[in-house]
Amino acid sequence: MIELRPFEKLGRFRNDWLNAHYHFSFSGYHDPSRVHHGALRVWNDDEIQPHTGFPPHGHESMEIITYVRQGAITHKDSLGNHGRTEAGDVQVMSAGSGVQHSEWNAEDDVTKIFQLWIIPRTRGGKPSWGARQFPKGDRSGQWAVFASGTGENDSLQINQDAKVLGATVKAGETLTYELPAGRYGYLVVADGEVVLNGQTLKTRDGAAISGGETLTLEGVNSAELVLVDTV
Repeated sequence: MIELRPFEKLGRFRNDWLNAHYHFSFSGYHDPSRVHHGALRVWNDDEIQPHTGFPPHGHESMEIITYVRQGAITHKDSLGNHGRTEAGDVQVMSAGSGVQHSEWNAEDDVTKIFQLWIIPRTRGGKPSWGARQFPKGDRSGQWAVFASGTGENDSLQINQDAKVLGATVKAGETLTYELPAGRYGYLVVADGEVVLNGQTLKTRDGAAISGGETLTLEGVNSAELVLVDTV
């Protein structure tokens, strides 16, 4: 089963520095039909104004994956980690038993990110943070594993039987993915337009997938994709 979630029907929040859209219930937005999808709990689409961001705050027992769509995000945490992740690249924070962090747009232009939260297989544990570059040329016409429970293909490791993947497709190009029965998929088009099993998804549209599916994605124009495959 594939349920489309168009961008214009997502939850919304806006203030003077943050323009956020929520694929799942989050903060002041609650939809009982969109609380989670398997272990995927949050997919936020955030636009952060220059020289602003999220001040220090705490997390525990959550795997937090950030994909930068535009600009860069600067991370600093209570473990002593400090890093800047640029467009197309990924950072992962395993909150474990607890960590304080801040995320800041230190740039002169708007930063756009997807932030995903995945419920871990076990609570607590040692918190950690890491980041990696994922050149778009290396995922042209194929899936790259950004993060996984096994660390496969030198991906960033998370504490769950899950994968976060990305790909780019050109106009007229076809890409497939097998989602086994019993697992949950969630796909968002970061940029461009594709046809997914006969249904059109445009920039920032989402699709919740379950029940076992062969996903066939055809590029309408050049498109950038992010996919979660989880229990």
